[in-house]
Amino acid sequence: MGWCIGRTEALSDTLSARRKALAKLRGLADLDDPESIVVPILIDAILMAESYRGARHDITFLPELTRSVDALIRELNAAEKAKEWAIPAE
Repeated sequence: MGWCIGRTEALSDTLSARRKALAKLRGLADLDDPESIVVPILIDAILMAESYRGARHDITFLPELTRSVDALIRELNAAEKAKEWAIPAE
């Protein structure tokens, strides 16, 4: 099973979900160009927060943020797999 923070975990055990996310983000050091992935996510998060501030409607930028986060997780998973495959078998 792949890496995942479920909705229940994110809402009910926020500290655990944050720790899991931070552990995953430590893999950024293994990516070729982490800034090219992280900066668009930060921009989407800022826009989402600003669009949601004081509003009682759907979050306009949530689909873009979701796609950005999914891309980041795919890159981190690929980097983890590459690291695993690079370890010589004994």
